[in-house]
Amino acid sequence: MNWSRGDVVLVAVDFTDRSGTKLRPAVVSSSDASNASSPDVLIAATTGNQLAAWQAAGLLRSSLAQTTIATVAASIVRRRLGALSDVDLAGLDQGLREALALT
Repeated sequence: MNWSRGDVVLVAVDFTDRSGTKLRPAVVSSSDASNASSPDVLIAATTGNQLAAWQAAGLLRSSLAQTTIATVAASIVRRRLGALSDVDLAGLDQGLREALALT
């Protein structure tokens, strides 16, 4: 399945110390062109309490799209939960630009 940028998906995410994984919602952050041509997707983890339209994104609770990013095989993404609103996607974009010193 091709994932779209901004999709909120359910995926097994590695702990940062690599001690295990946990099934978590994440946001597809890679471009649609990359998603269509690559077997991998770039994801940003979600946690916290700052997305404005978290229910419309398919999340069970108020969440924050973090700038913690990872590349995972598209085949391990379990399912699509929803999608970020334009406002929330713009906020994620700004966070990624700052985290990667792209501003």
